[in-house]
Amino acid sequence: MASEYVYKQPVHEETDVIQYEVADNGICMIWLNRPHKRNCVSPKLLRDLEAAVDRAAEDDKVLAVVFRGRGNTFCAGADLDQLVGPVLHESSTSLQLAIDSARTYDKIYNMKKPTIACVEGYAVAGGFELFISCDFAIAADDAKIGDFHIRRALFGGAGPIYRLPRYIGMRKAKELMLTGKLLSGKECVEWGLCNASAPGEELDQLIQDFCAPLIDKSPFCMWMTKMAVNRGLDADTNSLIALETMTCNVVHHSADAKEGVAAFLEKRKPVWTGK
Repeated sequence: MASEYVYKQPVHEETDVIQYEVADNGICMIWLNRPHKRNCVSPKLLRDLEAAVDRAAEDDKVLAVVFRGRGNTFCAGADLDQLVGPVLHESSTSLQLAIDSARTYDKIYNMKKPTIACVEGYAVAGGFELFISCDFAIAADDAKIGDFHIRRALFGGAGPIYRLPRYIGMRKAKELMLTGKLLSGKECVEWGLCNASAPGEELDQLIQDFCAPLIDKSPFCMWMTKMAVNRGLDADTNSLIALETMTCNVVHHSADAKEGVAAFLEKRKPVWTGK
């Protein structure tokens, strides 16, 4: 359970700051819903986001999870109107904020199901941390994406130093983190931060097109493959060989693997059980 942060002043906690929707095809949409604040992360939004992530992880109907922001903005970082004072000046409170954020984003990174960030407008600071926690990212061509913390003499405590260099390399990661520069969606594709970009009005269709080859796969094999790739980033060669061999053995003995082979031989579409 996320801790209660100390507010600068009493703040009326909004309702419905996270919206959870599951379509018939298994695509779950988790919406950040504070458009009047550019979907900035408040204590309540962070708590409700974690709850939505937990819900999607356990929902058997969910095959892929997409994170979006209402009001043509993904997320403009922490809500500094609320998260100031003790949060910035008391070490223990600031540490707890970073811990709670890191825990939530790590759940997204390690979720059994594929996760996709869909960015319109700004994805900066805490929004950027959510963005790089997802397996995939798509964006509007004119989106504005970057770390941004250094522009306010702040530091991102939920992912940039251990995820960003793995995506784009050390030099490019330093360029983003030390300059605070923002990239467009098109530039993010060129940098390797986004898988695809499109004009804003085409994002809905891009989500469907991008998710289509993900949601028809074995959920069990999806989970095991994703886990192996994530864990492999931190392993030496001998450990990687062992990890790959063990994963191969587990996957090949699954019910879904047997179904996949049988469906191929019988020239039919497989019916996955996720086991």
